[in-house]
Amino acid sequence: MPTTPPVRPGDPAYEPHRFRQAAESFGTDAQRYDRARPRYPDALVERIVAGGPGPDLLDVGCGTGIASRQFQAAGCRVLGVEPDERMAEVARRLGGTEVDTATFEAWDPAGRKFDAVVAGQAWHWLDPVAGAAKAARILRPGGRLAAFWNVFQLPREVAEAFAAACRQAAPDVPFLAQAVAEPALDGYQPLFVKAIDGMRAADAFGEPERWRFDWDWTYTRDAWLDQMPTQGAFTRLPPEKLAQVLEGVGTAIDGLGGSFTMRYTTVAVTATRTGGTRPGNTRPGITHTDNTHPSSTA
Repeated sequence: MPTTPPVRPGDPAYEPHRFRQAAESFGTDAQRYDRARPRYPDALVERIVAGGPGPDLLDVGCGTGIASRQFQAAGCRVLGVEPDERMAEVARRLGGTEVDTATFEAWDPAGRKFDAVVAGQAWHWLDPVAGAAKAARILRPGGRLAAFWNVFQLPREVAEAFAAACRQAAPDVPFLAQAVAEPALDGYQPLFVKAIDGMRAADAFGEPERWRFDWDWTYTRDAWLDQMPTQGAFTRLPPEKLAQVLEGVGTAIDGLGGSFTMRYTTVAVTATRTGGTRPGNTRPGITHTDNTHPSSTA
């Protein structure tokens, strides 16, 4: 489910960057966030690294450094920018990542330039136009801006069981069950479109592309219950309400045999920094590249 505010796609207020207090809730248990959240496909990391002019990479909204560590392992020199000091401290401690504590909009690059600017699970917390414009200013020609998201889709029988558990445990919070039951990619489409529009508006990138990587991951009962409190729909539930939801979902997983296989889709919206204004297009489009990634790197 999207880690975004409970505003429905298509609503004029569907602008997550205006609800940044929701993003700040993730740092309440930064250790759990780092432990439980899925990593990103190796194929995505490799493609970004291979397509850049050099190794200098900025990780926007780096959180606990999940993506930063993957890019470091691929040979990049990574600087993170993260507004939550609790998350930044974990990134420094676990990966040795250098992190500036600031919002990307307010962050001072101090003349530094980068070969890639990436944002994993974070670009929707920025104004997409201002964010792309700032990325363009700090990217070297040929450098890549890549915003990417892990989107999970529960199998139908699992989604139905989880939705029923949410309705029973939290009938006064109806969007929980709705978020679990709805196709997750549908909820993310407005985020992809806003990211694409922001890159185009910067007038400094080639035509944006959308890359897709599909993969599966099997969760045990304990592993899934560990991740649920890190998701945006649950981070701000009162503790007693969250405990009830987790108990109900745990019972549902037990009824499914104690584990289930999740289908993940990792989507990257990406564009390359040009030397000047972007090339003209009479009919601008988006390039979709589908890749199969059979397993997570978690």
